[in-house]
Amino acid sequence: MQALSGKILIVDDDPIQRRLLQEAVKKFGYRSKTAENGAEAVRIMSSPEASEIDLIILDMVMPELDGLGVLERLRSDKNATPVIVQTAHGGIDTVVNVMNAGAQDFVVKPVAPERLNVSIRNLLKTSALEGEITRIRKQASGTLTFADIITHSPAMERVINLGKRAAASNIPILIEGESGVGKEMIASAIQGSSDRKSKPLVTVNCGAIPDNLVESILFGHEKGAFTGAVDKHVGKFQEAHGGTLFLDEVGELPQEVQVKLLRALQESEIDPIGARRPVKVDFRLISATNRRLIDQVKEGVFREDLYYRLNVFPIWIPPLRDRREDIPALTRHFLARFAAEEGKPQVAGVTADTLAMLQEYHWPGNIRQLENAVFRAVVLCDGPQLTINDFPQVAAATEQTASPGATLQPQAQMAYPDRLSGGDLAAAPVRPSEPSVPPHHTPSAPAPQAGFEQAAPFGFMRNLDQDGHVRKLTDIEEELIRAAINHYSGRMTEVAKRLGIGRSTLYRKLKEYGLDESGKDAAA
Repeated sequence: MQALSGKILIVDDDPIQRRLLQEAVKKFGYRSKTAENGAEAVRIMSSPEASEIDLIILDMVMPELDGLGVLERLRSDKNATPVIVQTAHGGIDTVVNVMNAGAQDFVVKPVAPERLNVSIRNLLKTSALEGEITRIRKQASGTLTFADIITHSPAMERVINLGKRAAASNIPILIEGESGVGKEMIASAIQGSSDRKSKPLVTVNCGAIPDNLVESILFGHEKGAFTGAVDKHVGKFQEAHGGTLFLDEVGELPQEVQVKLLRALQESEIDPIGARRPVKVDFRLISATNRRLIDQVKEGVFREDLYYRLNVFPIWIPPLRDRREDIPALTRHFLARFAAEEGKPQVAGVTADTLAMLQEYHWPGNIRQLENAVFRAVVLCDGPQLTINDFPQVAAATEQTASPGATLQPQAQMAYPDRLSGGDLAAAPVRPSEPSVPPHHTPSAPAPQAGFEQAAPFGFMRNLDQDGHVRKLTDIEEELIRAAINHYSGRMTEVAKRLGIGRSTLYRKLKEYGLDESGKDAAA
């Protein structure tokens, strides 16, 4: 799989120069598109294809429309794509004119490849950081739009088109998708693209609220309504009055709260705990879930009438493994942010083979997992670009995917020697059914004990103990629970769901094994 980072538009009327720049750009690890003159460049940047262009290399002297003319057209169209101008004359007047017209950098022909590569890397990094800051500010102010979402995927384009249609009405929306795919980002874009964009977007994670507090937090309570209610509390529905209420993991709501939510949707009014009369509320509801609500309806844990009220306009967000073409752009944006936060401005790019590896990996934790992996890689990186060595866990996981019997890379073992027993699965799934010992070892002919003392490859669990015998089910279950708690950062609802058990069962097993909610020994 070709995995080049970024797409660069090369604008030059000289075919030989275009070809040389194409080869240089490809060698640097980027994709390219060419335009024979300024008019063609303006046409490309005025079309839907402009969303794929990350940077422009623009010749200064061209017939019909020259470089300055192209810059003026781009900036008048509010197009902020970074531009490197090529010129045969590096006089001070030329430089001033170019920079005033909106170029970010200039190079004098013939340009040295190293100089061009540094300029491209720095501009792409700066552009990504500016874009990330803009998105964060817009999301905080409720003005994020679909244009701010990073994607080059046809599957996500369909999601965005649905979201735009939904934003134009007041229809209840149900966003479905795995954990970490960006459900809250889509909800923010719907809010920021609607006529409620100047009003609040109130987000509630229903799975993170204790059952005994859900009703109070959502609907509010009056002073003295129950023991401990020393003050009046305004609920999330009232906070969202005039704006949008986003209920994340709505499938986790208790049955009694589901009844009150149904009434709020039907009557546009709520009953705060202890209130004498209902309170009218004007809100737009967006719900999200990482589980199939229809399955929960069949299981009897979610009300069927509420399901049909929420599922008026469903939007399903595909997992990252189904839109791998988004990985290079997402990686670059996360890199720009974390390099700035960690004070490592020298880290300015990602090598092509590293991007190929990231696109090969299946990302069970989706965009959230990719974000964390890039964060860790930036911390590990000592060079100007992220390399495969900076993603030891992903490298190990992709090796195992390619060859189940393969052993871990030595560098990965050195980087995370204490994480290879299955305790930290931030980058790979547990696959207990696949033996981590070589195929020729069997219980009837146990290998030397030293072989069983070695740590299992990352993402695997051992079937055999140190003596070569099959491990007890209780030991494997305890290890798997520890791994799941670590992998899902202590989110017990998610842990229970992924293990296929109820939360009450999970807590009972924690008690049986003497574990706390961090997966560690409770007595420790």
